[in-house]
Amino acid sequence: MQEFPLSHIRNFCIIAHIDHGKSTLADRLLSMSHAIDKRKLVEQTMDSMDLERERGITIKAKAIALPMTIDGEQYLFNLIDTPGHVDFGYEVSRAMNACEGALLLVDATQGIQAQTVANMYLAIGADLEVIPVANKVDMVAADFERTCYELEAAFGTPPDTVIQVSGKSGFGVDVLARKIIELVPPPVGDFDAPLRALIFDAVYDDYRGVVIYVRVREGRLKAGDKIFMIGTRSEYEVLEVGVVRMGMQKQPELNTGAVGYIICGIKTMQDVGVGDTLTLAKHKDDIEPLPGYKKPQPMVYAGVYPTNAAEFDALRKGLQKITLSDSSITYVPEQSDALGSGFRCGFLGLLHMEIFQERVERELGLDLVQSAPNVSYEIVKQDGARVVISKAGDLPDPTQYKEILEPMVRLSVITPTEFIGNVMSLSLERRALFNNQEHLGKDRVMLTFRMPLAEVIFDYFDKLKSGTRGYATMDYEPAGFEPADLVKVRIMIAGEEVDALAMIVHRQFAEQRGRNLLKKLKEEIPKHLFVVNLQAAIGGKVIASEKIGSMGKNVLAKCYGGDISRKRKLLEKQKKGKKRMKMIGGVEVPQGAFLSVLKVDNS
Repeated sequence: MQEFPLSHIRNFCIIAHIDHGKSTLADRLLSMSHAIDKRKLVEQTMDSMDLERERGITIKAKAIALPMTIDGEQYLFNLIDTPGHVDFGYEVSRAMNACEGALLLVDATQGIQAQTVANMYLAIGADLEVIPVANKVDMVAADFERTCYELEAAFGTPPDTVIQVSGKSGFGVDVLARKIIELVPPPVGDFDAPLRALIFDAVYDDYRGVVIYVRVREGRLKAGDKIFMIGTRSEYEVLEVGVVRMGMQKQPELNTGAVGYIICGIKTMQDVGVGDTLTLAKHKDDIEPLPGYKKPQPMVYAGVYPTNAAEFDALRKGLQKITLSDSSITYVPEQSDALGSGFRCGFLGLLHMEIFQERVERELGLDLVQSAPNVSYEIVKQDGARVVISKAGDLPDPTQYKEILEPMVRLSVITPTEFIGNVMSLSLERRALFNNQEHLGKDRVMLTFRMPLAEVIFDYFDKLKSGTRGYATMDYEPAGFEPADLVKVRIMIAGEEVDALAMIVHRQFAEQRGRNLLKKLKEEIPKHLFVVNLQAAIGGKVIASEKIGSMGKNVLAKCYGGDISRKRKLLEKQKKGKKRMKMIGGVEVPQGAFLSVLKVDNS
C-alpha cells in the first residue's frame, strides 16, 4: 500500500438515527474506491453479521481504509460506519475518538430524529468537523426544505451547507467526497515522536486471538515492536499490523494518522481495555495517556436460564464465547427456585438483550428462558455504605437500610405536535418530570423529561409508538441516581414465598402490579386437589390476594341413594384428605406459567 502524506488522509465516521441509510452510503463510498473489488460489493457490505443484514441495522462499528482518486489527486479515506440505535451509543463515542470529522446523515423523508440530536451533541463534544447530509432525496416523500429547516432550528446549520445525496442511486456522492476533502481537517502528529495510539475497538478471531483496532496519533508501529498498554499495565509483542479493506491487509507499519489493526496473540477480550493508550515498552514511563472513555455500564439486567437444566455448562461456555466478541455483556451465576441454575446478565438496553438472545439461540443452538428485564438499584445502609443490587431478591429487610436510590435517565422524545398530549400523559403516568419543549419546525417538537430508567425499559417504547401512530422517536442517557419511595413486593403461593417472582416497584404502583401479577398466575397455574392461595405482600402486609379453586373430585358419584349420613361421611373423609395434602404437598408452578407473568403491565 502506498504511503499517503498527512495532508491527504481524512478520518471520519458516519452518524445518524437508526435506518437513515448510513450503511448504504458507506457502500457507495466503497464503490468509488479504486482498491475495492466491485464483485465483492453487496448491500450493507460492512455489516458482516447475519443479524445485521436481516434486521437492516448496524450493531458493531466497522472501520475501512479507502484509497480514492479525486480530481487527479490520491487520498486515503479512513471511514467508520457506526450503529444508530440508542443501545449502541457507546460504539459511536468510541468511533468519534478516532476521527477528525463526521457525516451527520438525516433521512429527507423523515427529518431529524431523537438519535440524530444525541449523535450531533456527541460529535460537538468530541470537537469534530460535522458535515450535514440529507439522504434519500430522490424519494417521492423526500422534503429537503423541511430537513434544512429542522437542522437550522436544532443546530443552527445554514441550509446552503446541507449536501443532498442518495445512498441508493449514488446521486451527490461525488460532491460529498469533495466536501470531505475540503472540510474535514487532516490528522496532525509527529512521525518521529514516541508512539501514542488509541485503542478504539477490538474483536475476537477464532484463529488469531484478539484483533485490536487503533488510531495512531503520533509515532510509528510495526511488527516485532514491544508495546505497552498504559491502562492494563501489560506488555505484548506485535505479530502483525495492517489496514482493513474488504478484509485485513498486512502492512509493513502504521504511521501517524493511520487507522488500522494490530495482532499480538492476545487470548481474551478482558486483557484489552478499549479506550486505552498504546506506546512502545521502552517509553512506558514517559508517555501521557490519550483521553479515553469509560467502559460501558450495563443499563438493564435479566436472568438467563437454559430450558433444559443439563445444558447449564453449555450455556456457561456459550456466554464465554459471546463475550469474546461483545465485552459489554456482564454475567454472574445465580440460582432461582423456579428456574434452577442460570446467569444474571447485564445489557446496554432492550435491543442489546434481544440481539444477545438471538445470537445464543443461533450460534450455540440453545433454548433460553429469559426473565423480565430489570435495572440495578443502590441502597444506602444504616452506616452510610452504598450497595448495588440487580434483583429484588437481594434487597435486605427495610430495617437494614435508610433509602433506595433508583437510576434516572434524561429522555428526549421527538414527535409531531398533534401527539404532544399523548406523549405528556404517557410520560407523566410513569413518574417523569417535564424539563423542556423545543420546536424543530412548524409541526415537530422535542420534549425532554427526567424519568426513572425502570419505567422506560418495560413497555414505554411500545406505548409511545402506539400513542403516536409510529411517528415518535426516543433517546435516553443516564442521569445519575435519585431516592424514591420503592418497596419490595413479595409473592407467596400457598404460603411459600417465591423469591424469583419478587419485584421492586414504586409504592403507588405496588398494589396494582401485585394484583395484575396474581391474576396472571391464577390463569396459568393448573388447579390442584386443594385450594391454592396466592398473595402479594409488602413486608408483613398483604396487599392483594387470589384463590385457585380445587379440582373438585366428585366422591359422591358412587352413592346412588341411602342415608344422608353416608354422604356426609364421604365428604368428611375427602375434607381430611385435602387438609393433609395441603400440609405435605407443594404447589407446582409450571415454567410456562412463570414466563407468562414476567411482563406485567402497570395499568
